Amino acid sequence: MVTCKVCGSLKAAGALGICGQCIRKNPESAVRAGLLAHQKSRYPFPPAPPRSPEGIICRTCANNCRLGLGEAGFCGLRANREGRLVNFAGDSKRGLVTWYHDPLPTNCVADWVCPGGSEGGYPEYSYTPGKEYGYNNLAVFFGGCSFDCLFCQNRSYHQMAKEMRPLASPEELVNAVLPRTACICFFGGDPSPQMVFALRVCRLVLEKYPAKILRICWETNGNINPRYLRQIAEVSLKTGGCVKFDLKAWNEDLHQSLTGVSNRQTLANFAALADYCKKRPEPPFLVASTLLVPGYVDSVEVEAIAKFIAGLNPDIPYSLLAFYPQHRLSDLPLTAKQEALACREVAFAAGLKRVRLGNVHLLK
Repeated sequence: MVTCKVCGSLKAAGALGICGQCIRKNPESAVRAGLLAHQKSRYPFPPAPPRSPEGIICRTCANNCRLGLGEAGFCGLRANREGRLVNFAGDSKRGLVTWYHDPLPTNCVADWVCPGGSEGGYPEYSYTPGKEYGYNNLAVFFGGCSFDCLFCQNRSYHQMAKEMRPLASPEELVNAVLPRTACICFFGGDPSPQMVFALRVCRLVLEKYPAKILRICWETNGNINPRYLRQIAEVSLKTGGCVKFDLKAWNEDLHQSLTGVSNRQTLANFAALADYCKKRPEPPFLVASTLLVPGYVDSVEVEAIAKFIAGLNPDIPYSLLAFYPQHRLSDLPLTAKQEALACREVAFAAGLKRVRLGNVHLLK
């Protein structure tokens, strides 16, 4: 950690050189610090979504990259080659993915409310009245992401995008469903740059297993092109799955500094999906989480996020996750227990009814 370049008193992550309070108060300084940090983090991909005036627009995720000749998209999965948008992965034929079978109940941000890890959803959406011991989750990890979180806990997605492997067909994923597979979770990286591929997998899976309990869930940063929201919602509603949004921060300048991208579309998408909660109150359709990044994502951010969620539906579950130093923010400490408890109380006070601390073993 270093002394904040702006206020000179609070500590800041070395990659940014500016503390969270100063980012909120001095957005111009935050933009400069964030851009430099993302340049080092993103190589060989652009540090921000391209905006070439005469470029080709990619509308796969909400970044809507405008790619000039020879430019790659923010996710690295698409490029402008001789005036044509070339898709390397994420279409209906091939995805940049890997997968594994994770025994249930699994370490998921929604395990405390989902049918696989709780008593909810039985018998329509769960094989057992309690935790689904003996069953597994098909965990689908996507290479590429529509954000560039400086604190990323799953950085291997970036190497996958650089090497553009491993590639797989939708049929390979469908064939990976085992007799005791009870759910599929799309995460990463993020599914948002490969939504066409993911939805193709969903269609094929539901065609092959029309009568099987097979929940389909999404763990995402929420930076999804709005045209896919209805399809995502319907497949999760139908199968008993849930959509899990990781709400990184509330303040847009702070969010952009930490992730390289605005949170406007993420928040708009979350609000749009909240309407679907009425169609299936239990098990919860929509779940939110926030990683408590020391010095940056604090009780100020949590209070604003919690008020936003409560204003939509106070029953939406909200997980607050303890931070572990990773990637460009590896010089930050673990989340302090006192800070985590304060954030939980702030979230309850904001009107939320279901708030949980996750990764408590990391609290110091």
